Amino acid sequence: MPERPLTVPPTAGEPLASVLRTLRLERLGDDQFSGTSLPQLNARVYGGQVLAQSIIAAGETLPDDGDGVRQLHSVHGYFLRPGRLDVPITFAVERLHDGRSFSTRRTHALQHDKPILSMISSYQEDQPGRDHSERAPDAPDPEGLTSAITLFSAIDDPAARFMSSIAGFDIRHVGENVYLRPTQERTDEQMLWMRARSPLPEGTTQLQHRALLAYACDQVMLEPVLREHGLSWQTAGLSVASLDHSMWWHRPVSVNEWLLFVQHSPSAQGGRGLGIAKVFDRSGTHVATVAQEGMVRVPDAR
Repeated sequence: MPERPLTVPPTAGEPLASVLRTLRLERLGDDQFSGTSLPQLNARVYGGQVLAQSIIAAGETLPDDGDGVRQLHSVHGYFLRPGRLDVPITFAVERLHDGRSFSTRRTHALQHDKPILSMISSYQEDQPGRDHSERAPDAPDPEGLTSAITLFSAIDDPAARFMSSIAGFDIRHVGENVYLRPTQERTDEQMLWMRARSPLPEGTTQLQHRALLAYACDQVMLEPVLREHGLSWQTAGLSVASLDHSMWWHRPVSVNEWLLFVQHSPSAQGGRGLGIAKVFDRSGTHVATVAQEGMVRVPDAR
């Protein structure tokens, strides 16, 4: 855990409920919404949070023409500035297009009238079409793997206890994790299981499930880069920040159920690393694909 003391913010309430509260945005009118932020150790807004909030804001502007809800199928976003936890976030949605089958939105997440995230999202009516799907590789069942919540709660450190207390999702790596130390084997591949820490309330929409998947995956997307270069989250001087995030939802998803992330990093250069994840449900069906490039810097990098 951190070598120097950190200011550990207080937490209150069940962690997943806290996440859901941040997704309840206040409507300001004229396709504008306002939201608050969860506490973080680094005193900056968590990227997955503002991404999920932007998805919810854009979804609130979709048309209802009587033939079914248009489901989110893709997102492309850029993280532009670090967000402050003590400043509300304004979400300004622009209705770019509403066609017969698809709707497109641009959302800016703003603090002090400056964007911290700019995102375009696309939505489609449920329609028939040709169907094929890559199947999940073999992986051990999540029930036999160690939870990150268990790992952090067992460490006698205030920062570790904080991480355990705010975790809205249960994450279980297949093999070694990179929380405290580098893995013995250098590889750009990893697999992990993830699901919501507690069941979502009845009536949770598919849009909310998809937003919560976006929320959760931001914390693991760059781990294959760390693995390949013999780094861990505790490497001295490590600086990591999400730069952009793209995501595609192929089929309905439930974060109440275990989801398998099959990840790799095809490239890292210039202080940037690219992480790719294919997400499968427990039956092995491919439900989503995620790509994220992030800044990954260490002091001895040449």
